[in-house]
Amino acid sequence: MIPFLRTAAAYAWRLLVVGALVYSLFALLGRFHEIGVAVFLGLVVTALLRPVADLVAKGLPRPLAVTVTVLGSIALVLGVLALVGEAVDHDRTTLVREFREGIDRIEDWLERPPFRLNPEALSDVQGRIGQFLSSHRSTLISEAMSGAHRLVAVLTTLALALFCSVFFIHSGDRQWVWLREQLPGSVRGHMDIGGRAAWRTFTGYTHGIVLVAAVNAVLVGLALWLLGVPLAVPLALLEFMAAFIPLIGSPIALAVAAIVALASQGPWVAAIVIALIVVIGQIEGHLLHPLVMSWAVRLHPLVVAISVIAGAIAAGVVGAVVAVPLVSVVWSVYTALRDAREEAEGEPGAAASVRR
Repeated sequence: MIPFLRTAAAYAWRLLVVGALVYSLFALLGRFHEIGVAVFLGLVVTALLRPVADLVAKGLPRPLAVTVTVLGSIALVLGVLALVGEAVDHDRTTLVREFREGIDRIEDWLERPPFRLNPEALSDVQGRIGQFLSSHRSTLISEAMSGAHRLVAVLTTLALALFCSVFFIHSGDRQWVWLREQLPGSVRGHMDIGGRAAWRTFTGYTHGIVLVAAVNAVLVGLALWLLGVPLAVPLALLEFMAAFIPLIGSPIALAVAAIVALASQGPWVAAIVIALIVVIGQIEGHLLHPLVMSWAVRLHPLVVAISVIAGAIAAGVVGAVVAVPLVSVVWSVYTALRDAREEAEGEPGAAASVRR
């Protein structure tokens, strides 16, 4: 056989095996994606609450410290949601009235120069929307029923995430040691190096992105409150959640705020909110995100953008959220193992320590 064909065949079957393994992994994750999301959320909660539990454990037994930390965090989250619900209920009547008046103002604005739209066209659009809702009522009802099933799946995932986080916070280090000891002795040292690098990067990224989201939410909430835009608190919470999707999350949330401002306060306030989108985007892109990446791992903005888009294509919103920390963890593990290998090659005595 020609040497070139022999080499090509050898690489071909290896590539086929790797491709089959990758396909099987993604098929397995797609089949049990709720479990993967629950474990990811459990790791996020652990990264946030483990330092707090360690601090509380200095004065209380470890199980009691974990219980106090987790229950206190749940109470805090429920309190924030209650505050948002109260704000929505308080501003609901005013918002509906202002929204209707704002729609009328927008129609008058579009009928005047320079747009000069035909009033009949605008009323025709409203009629078509109503006709669409009437003709697709059964579809909308079925979608609502499927949404109820999704709600059950979401609640189940959150419960599993909470269950995982309790055990991770309480004895995650012992679980890691047990997992490492199940591996062959030749790979335990590399497993330990990669695991420590992965957790250090993941916790750094989690702490940093929560800081970015909190700062964005505070800035947006204060600005909308000063501008008199209704639902400032819910919109600030929306900004906090959207900030977990780098590059595109904050502009989308602020665009929603701009629509509310346009309908309730008019085009000038909406223009100010749009300017706010630009300012916060500059602060996030040039100050906050570089700080986050310095805590975790430095990734080029192009890598971040491609990761977010690829994650969104593969798994929707969840993929967009998970993509950047996953790429950061993989790159940090690769870097740590590469540095350990180079150090072992440079120092003969280091190879034995890495194997141990």
